[in-house]
Amino acid sequence: MNKESDPPFTDRDILLLDPKETHIGIIRQISHRYSGHQPGKKSQAQEERYIDDIGAADNFILFLNTTLSMRYKNNGSYHLPAALMLLAVFTLFSCKDKKAGSAEKENEETEKPADTPGANNQPDYRLGSFVGAFGENKITLLISSIKGDSVQGRSIVAGNDRPFSGTIKKENTTWQIHAAEPGDHKDDGVFDLVMDPVKADAITGTFTSNDAKRPAKTFVLDRKKFSYDPAVGNYPAASQRLLTAEDVENEMKEDLEFMRNEIFARHGFCFNKKHLRQQFELQDWYVPNTVDIKGFLTDIEKKNIALIKRYEKYAEEYGDEYGR
Repeated sequence: MNKESDPPFTDRDILLLDPKETHIGIIRQISHRYSGHQPGKKSQAQEERYIDDIGAADNFILFLNTTLSMRYKNNGSYHLPAALMLLAVFTLFSCKDKKAGSAEKENEETEKPADTPGANNQPDYRLGSFVGAFGENKITLLISSIKGDSVQGRSIVAGNDRPFSGTIKKENTTWQIHAAEPGDHKDDGVFDLVMDPVKADAITGTFTSNDAKRPAKTFVLDRKKFSYDPAVGNYPAASQRLLTAEDVENEMKEDLEFMRNEIFARHGFCFNKKHLRQQFELQDWYVPNTVDIKGFLTDIEKKNIALIKRYEKYAEEYGDEYGR
């Protein structure tokens, strides 16, 4: 065999070495390619390529043994045209290099997804409506505009619809928003929000009231867009058809009040009265969206509201007489 200082693989090796020695020569080629190889100190892709090449060398020598068993011997050595063997070895490892290189490039591209909100005419995932528990209430945070490092939106909670504005920046892998409400309302404060691009359907945050006596609130909100649906609720008929006296005349005052306000709730009305907020904020379908409902009611709903209110007054005046 050649000394370690000899070239890793030569025509003379191929012509003179028997399959066992040829196997050694190919392994030397692989070791030369992965010089300094130490298990556990290379990337997983390199480890896998090293193991695959060793396996390929074994398969190639098996091919040699099968082929050369049908040829003749001369002084204990096998004779195979050098060009043929070199071509086979070159083709084998060149193909593997191309495939492995392509796989590594593909892995690199997969491991480094681009985070470019709004690129290629795609929607900016940072915008949208996020809904969830906010202390004792349900809140909707609407992030409506992002331009550069500026952000604007609204907070809708507890009968209030307040604008906010501030800054947005990327820190490590998350987007950080610092935004303040105007400060001219007793319930105003500052939002500090965090959005993870990997989990863009949720937003976490802290609200710090301008009133130092109020404790800060932490929350986790889920992306949820308001959508008017006349079929939801306990009394959907009130938004779908004109009600008759038979629909309401035997109802309790409290039920009539709920029926009437459920019409508002379907439109996302954010209630100022606490007992109404508590009733509707327990409903999954309810999303606070506005504090001004007048322009959203249908003609059917307007007529039904008027009818229900008349019977609410009737139930209040005569309810005790009938034991209701």
